[in-house]
Amino acid sequence: QVQLVESGGGLVQAGGSLRLSCAASGRTFSRYVMGWFRQAPGKEREFVAAIWWSGNRLHYGPSVKGRFTVSGDNAKNTVYLQMDSLQPEDTAVYYCAASRDPYRPTYGSRQSYDYWGQGTQVTVSS
Repeated sequence: QVQLVESGGGLVQAGGSLRLSCAASGRTFSRYVMGWFRQAPGKEREFVAAIWWSGNRLHYGPSVKGRFTVSGDNAKNTVYLQMDSLQPEDTAVYYCAASRDPYRPTYGSRQSYDYWGQGTQVTVSS
């Protein structure tokens, strides 16, 4: 059974940085696609970023492109989300997700993912 555990959330001032981690266990993830989503109160879950475990393909949501960086460490089965220039509108619960099929037509939709972590809160104060 696949388990995803996020960590690294917290409270930060506007303009600051945080790095989230997602530790994956239970499978061999070499062919998986890993995604990050976020959900603010009263809003839909929003795509943030995706990375192929092979590391040769990355994808970002428009609201974070240029500020956030997704990366992975195959040896540790861990995916990271480096978040820079944080703004109050980035406040949300951030979720890690895994897709076992690397050939789906899109990875910007939550329906493309099979497994989810429990989420970690990120709060950005103004």
